[in-house]
Amino acid sequence: QVRPVVSGGGLVHAGDSMRLSCVASGHLFSTYAMGWFRQAPGKEHEFVAAIGVIPRDTDYEDSVEGRFTISIDNAKNAVYLQMSSLKPEDTAVYYCAARHREIRYRSWEYHYWGRGTAVTVSS
Repeated sequence: QVRPVVSGGGLVHAGDSMRLSCVASGHLFSTYAMGWFRQAPGKEHEFVAAIGVIPRDTDYEDSVEGRFTISIDNAKNAVYLQMSSLKPEDTAVYYCAARHREIRYRSWEYHYWGRGTAVTVSS
């Protein structure tokens, strides 16, 4: 199993950029699909982006497509979420999660979760 640990987050202004990092301790990191989810106040977990196993394909939620980029560094057991052109509606607690094999889009399909980090985008 892997244990994701998220870093980054904070308060930014609309239009700013921010990078979240997730380092997953454990073995066989390269066999896990990694996903980013977010949860806004009063809402359920929402899929943001994910990166698969072989190939390291990526997928994004429509509202972040073209603004967010997910990337991975297998040597560091790390996955990143580069967020650009941030909007107030991106405000949420962001989570990193892992699952074996292919990308999935529902939070319950991911087995290993890190603590979330709050991202607040002011207008």
